[in-house]
Amino acid sequence: MIELREAITPADKKKFVVFPFSLYKDSPYWVPPIIKDEVDSFNPEKNPAFDNARARFFIAYRNGKAVGRIAAIINDWEVKEQGIAKMRFGWFDFIDDLEVSKALLDKVVELGKEEELAFIEGPVGFSNLDKVGVMTEGFEHIGTMITWYNHPYYEKHYREYDMLPEKKYDENTFPFANAKPEFFGKAADLITRRYKLKPKSFKRSTEVMPFADAMFDLFNESYASLSSFVRITDRQKEFFKKKYISFINPEYIKFVFDEEGSLIAFGIVMPAFAKALQKAKGKLFPTGIFHLLKAKKNSKDVIFYLIGVHPKWQNKGITAVIFKLYHETFKAKGIQNCYRTPELEDNEAIHKIWKNFDPVVYKRRCTFRKDF
Repeated sequence: MIELREAITPADKKKFVVFPFSLYKDSPYWVPPIIKDEVDSFNPEKNPAFDNARARFFIAYRNGKAVGRIAAIINDWEVKEQGIAKMRFGWFDFIDDLEVSKALLDKVVELGKEEELAFIEGPVGFSNLDKVGVMTEGFEHIGTMITWYNHPYYEKHYREYDMLPEKKYDENTFPFANAKPEFFGKAADLITRRYKLKPKSFKRSTEVMPFADAMFDLFNESYASLSSFVRITDRQKEFFKKKYISFINPEYIKFVFDEEGSLIAFGIVMPAFAKALQKAKGKLFPTGIFHLLKAKKNSKDVIFYLIGVHPKWQNKGITAVIFKLYHETFKAKGIQNCYRTPELEDNEAIHKIWKNFDPVVYKRRCTFRKDF
């Protein structure tokens, strides 16, 4: 018999966070989170996502042993402002037992019906900057700090629950050697002169911070048309600055300003922290922080996290300017491999941006949906 217990206290939420550590203890591909950061992200007093969202966390037990977990999430801005009657769920992990996954999903459906919503969809987080999707291909590749990894049997459980794929995502990779300047170098110079643009790179995080709010505003504008979009609030800006900026090498943040000094485009690339996080084993101290700092400075693999271009400047080749900035930095640092975060399979605009790099899809993932 499966017993569901709600994780309410900090101690309960720590149990929720550490469950996958046992589920994936033998996996060379799973990347653990920093436990404290994950627990804090589930605290309404610390994570401003709760200003516009509600979440409840459940752990499934059998004979007193944890066998699964799930977060049930309602984004009130999405429901009330966008009119999308969605019950979200995420952080969904479980042993290979249909009774366990069914009990957890049944709970999400129950809560969704109580709120008079129309369907459930997941796995997703609170917003666009959270992890998304269950992996369906690419299990032989190591995960990243900004994606969920899962066992191959997960997809079977979604389908057995009569869920259907809703949004499909690809993850692409290419060797840095594929980033040939002849595809974007001359175009970048021409576009910069024609529009009197001002590209900007950084050396220190303190140089980035004065522009961070403008970057998040631009993110809201440039990503608003995507079907999965949920805007970032002012308080979330502060949260994400503290959560992510410290992990990013400032040399991997690139901005482009127009003639008047307004930010019109940005790029954020992260060092690959996967192996460092595996060594840290969920803890920054006493040694985890050193593994992360070493990766931040020396990793030869990078992850393209976000590229945003103001709608008025899209289709003008602005990404060529960003790519030139990155090429100069990556060449100097000896970067070897480039990876991209999950991108919607039907996002033709993003496919066109990357076509000259000859990317290869190495992972696929999707969200699943079930109507009530």
